[in-house]
Amino acid sequence: MSVMHIPGHDHQRPREVSLEEIQSLMGNCQLCPLGQTRTNLVFGVGNPHARVMFIGEGPGRNEDLQGEPFVGAAGHKLDALLGEAGLTREEIYIANVVKCRPPSNRNPRPAEIEACAPFLREQIRSIWPDVLVCLGNFASQWVLKTDKGVTTLRGKLHQAGHFVVAPTFHPAATIYHPDWEPLLIEDLRRVGTWLAEHPVEGNA
Repeated sequence: MSVMHIPGHDHQRPREVSLEEIQSLMGNCQLCPLGQTRTNLVFGVGNPHARVMFIGEGPGRNEDLQGEPFVGAAGHKLDALLGEAGLTREEIYIANVVKCRPPSNRNPRPAEIEACAPFLREQIRSIWPDVLVCLGNFASQWVLKTDKGVTTLRGKLHQAGHFVVAPTFHPAATIYHPDWEPLLIEDLRRVGTWLAEHPVEGNA
């Protein structure tokens, strides 16, 4: 899929386009039916220069009401677990595969993901993180271009072009499957180890 054309940029390079430009391009997005049923578009939040970007599935009820990702139970769970990777919420950027809540929290449909994905791709290019942590099947499959499930993909770091990719369980899933939480913790610790072993030049 080609790079989305951002007004004022001819051949935009990584980190050239700001998140604000991408968000303003989305505007009151109606590219898929979710635009009709959402309360708020949930663009993303966090450090625009993050080394680690977390990608979830789609907004839930609290996120839809507040216009911010990961503010409900799954968000509190994620906040509690970030320390396992040596990270804080202020250091990361977090966004979802789809920016609008699917009705009744159903799974996003392929056409909805396809309509929304170019914006996520531009967010990734704007931040240009070192690590993408993919929370759940939809993010993992989209980033790694695979139809394998997260239970198969997790447990190791993958390389996708510039990015180190860590597929893991969505924090919401561990609320219903407590036995998955130790695996999510293990995956986050793996990310923390990678970051410690690959310090930013000048921070070593």
